[in-house]
Amino acid sequence: MKKRALISVSNKDNLQAFAKGLDQLGYEIISTGGGTFQTIKDAGVEPILVEEITGFPEIMDGRVKTLHPLVHGGILAKRANEAHMKQMAENNIEPIDIIVVNLYPFKETLEKISVSKEEIIENIDIGGPTMLRAAAKNFEDMIVVVDPADYESVLTGLRDETLDFEKRKQLAGKVFRHTAYYDAMIAQYFMTETNEEFPETYTVTYEKVQDLRYGENPHQQAAFYKNPIVNTMSLATVKQLHGKELSYNNIQDANAALEILSEYKDPAAVAVKHMNPCGIGVAETINQAFLKAYEADSTSIFGGIVALNREVDVATAEKLSEIFLEIVIAPSFADEAFAILSKKKNIRLLELELNEEKSANHKLTTVDGGVLIQSRDNGKVAATDLKVATKREPTEQEIADLLFGWKAVKHVKSNAIVLAKDNQTIGVGAGQMNRVGSAMIAIEQAGEKAKGSVMASDAYFPMPDTVEKAIEAGVTAIIQPGGSIRDQDSIDVCDAHGIAMVYTGMRHFKH
Repeated sequence: MKKRALISVSNKDNLQAFAKGLDQLGYEIISTGGGTFQTIKDAGVEPILVEEITGFPEIMDGRVKTLHPLVHGGILAKRANEAHMKQMAENNIEPIDIIVVNLYPFKETLEKISVSKEEIIENIDIGGPTMLRAAAKNFEDMIVVVDPADYESVLTGLRDETLDFEKRKQLAGKVFRHTAYYDAMIAQYFMTETNEEFPETYTVTYEKVQDLRYGENPHQQAAFYKNPIVNTMSLATVKQLHGKELSYNNIQDANAALEILSEYKDPAAVAVKHMNPCGIGVAETINQAFLKAYEADSTSIFGGIVALNREVDVATAEKLSEIFLEIVIAPSFADEAFAILSKKKNIRLLELELNEEKSANHKLTTVDGGVLIQSRDNGKVAATDLKVATKREPTEQEIADLLFGWKAVKHVKSNAIVLAKDNQTIGVGAGQMNRVGSAMIAIEQAGEKAKGSVMASDAYFPMPDTVEKAIEAGVTAIIQPGGSIRDQDSIDVCDAHGIAMVYTGMRHFKH
């Protein structure tokens, strides 16, 4: 009996060469109508339409064409099962040996700039996944191909008779990953459409960007995956212009830098080390902003990552080139600026279009045996949201510094303290087991600059000791969430020294 291959694809890449190869190997080719049929025919191969096999036409705009016992019986029948083979003979079902299917372009449809909901729904494939899953389930007797990248190896295996059980199983596994990925995108779309924040099951999918040399440490393996539909400021869409391949830690730190950078609209520069900001500066020009970020902590920036929200000009590039940096991220690099920085062999120069669009509003954190899911910390505070807790109100300049510090402290590991002045961080205390410890680190880093600065705390003060340290250092105003049962103790200390303190009513724990 002549072997048969059924082909139904939306992606026509390399299809003609594959169809010709199957034809030369003696396979009878069955095709769905439309583009697949014509592409195969144009290759000089005469395919048979599915409707000639089923005796039933494609109907409902192609929604129903392959969902038929004469197709699925030929796919699902177990060749070693006598009862199956008898039933095939009784019902005039002929076996199908190869299924070549890829699916309606659901992802590509979602990515269109202007697309109707009707078009999105019409690009949900039904018959394709059904055939793929059926063939993959019966991989002992079937060869199933979902990826054009596998065409050549499949043809080679057919010619050499090396498509054994293990290789067929690998192709089947790829199918189930592909259909799971496809269904997960559809599930995510409907979750967004129906505004279901935390449904009974939570389905996500990612596609590989690259294998990484190692993970957090050299003995750990790692890879970078991206959300298949990225429409936000993300490392998944970055263009690397120069330098070594990104590492696991590079990606973590660069992502932290971008999250911080998204807080600022004016020219801003962010320096990050181990996912904490070591310097943030905002100014009228990007060069001035970077100088502020650099001077905030000229020691810790060594070996760090710098993100800028304006094009890198020559003056900024010259200063950046004087420092050992792992990465510089910017929306663009002036030609001469790029020439200056690219003289350094290993520095990674990343170009990324900046926008305000947000990715899915959820943050996922794995734990052993499970995952924690929460909405992102997108909390914003404006001057009108502040509640003055002390007798003295902050000045206009202090309010500006307090709001700047509040944006910064949100991105520092808890317990977090930031000292700020004139749109510049001057001291950052991160990740200590008590708030006084974080405050002491920030104050020590600021040195004499602490005088006349403001303090931001990511959470409330359970006792007045942190406030006392701030006053000793010369801090003139404090921003914190408020809400401790001992808030009055801190207020009293501030009032006794003429310090202004405001509450946000919102905390920013970052573990």
